[in-house]
Amino acid sequence: MPEISQRRLWLLVGAVAAMLSLGACSSFTERSRSALYAITPYKVEVVQGNFVSKEQVELLKPGMSRQQVREILGTSLLNDVFHANRWDYVFTIRRQGVEAQQRRLTLFFNGEVLDRFEGDPMPSEQEFVAAVDARGRAGKVPVLEATEDQLKKFDPAKDKEKSAESDTASASLPPLPPSYPPLESGR
Repeated sequence: MPEISQRRLWLLVGAVAAMLSLGACSSFTERSRSALYAITPYKVEVVQGNFVSKEQVELLKPGMSRQQVREILGTSLLNDVFHANRWDYVFTIRRQGVEAQQRRLTLFFNGEVLDRFEGDPMPSEQEFVAAVDARGRAGKVPVLEATEDQLKKFDPAKDKEKSAESDTASASLPPLPPSYPPLESGR
């Protein structure tokens, strides 16, 4: 009988240990989940559509042919089968940490001739490049100056001495063979 009670005791101890370890695992996963939410994964910059600049819109004039418009703006993103006399140019950019931007320009044709166009105000090419350029957000550019003490560390006379020493050391080495043996033996 004592053997059975001792066995039950060990089973009880094992069950308590298992429950404690499972409890520790759940608190660990909760902590790791909260740490996971603190880390923001990298999101790919998504650019879709046709970028149309203010300069391109200024070149558009009613009465232009479809081909002339295509040469200025490129092929439209959307060509609706049910509205053959309408071209839609849509540009969308999604970047991490910045609100998504979307710009639209719609052109209306009367047959083969541009009738009118309407849409969002377009940025100039310079404004667009400045908005997209990630280097502008990098922060302040460090000042590139050295003190006299820092410059003394790089004495050109000492550098010449070191290079002369390395030249004499390399001169005493035997010459390299004219060709090297193959890495694998030919079978």
